[in-house]
Amino acid sequence: MSRFRAAALALGCSAAALTLATTTATLAHAAPGDTLNVCSSQLTPTGWVDVQWWNDLSCSSTFNPNKKQIKDIAGLPVGTTLTVCSSTYQPAGWVQLSSFYNSSCRYSAVPSLNNNAWQIKRVS
Repeated sequence: MSRFRAAALALGCSAAALTLATTTATLAHAAPGDTLNVCSSQLTPTGWVDVQWWNDLSCSSTFNPNKKQIKDIAGLPVGTTLTVCSSTYQPAGWVQLSSFYNSSCRYSAVPSLNNNAWQIKRVS
């Protein structure tokens, strides 16, 4: 491997580690309802839901949407309703009120008008 490739790989790994550390610290200090933009390769943590997807070169070059906005729903009051992407599991303590297509939740490069979002309500 050339020195240039090795340096680029090391720089890329360092940037990824810094981003992950910053994201982890941000998640720990989030308040209910806060949002955070992360690369799609990062799993959506428990207590958070996906609310939007798009393409961003900072997360790699791909035709698939590769960046998502996640929302902290832990601590939101009972009775709260939200529109969320169905790319994550339905959270515990919430019920699905409806399922529909939402262009903000398109997490695949293949065009489809299939249901990809839910309206959910906090019940406990």
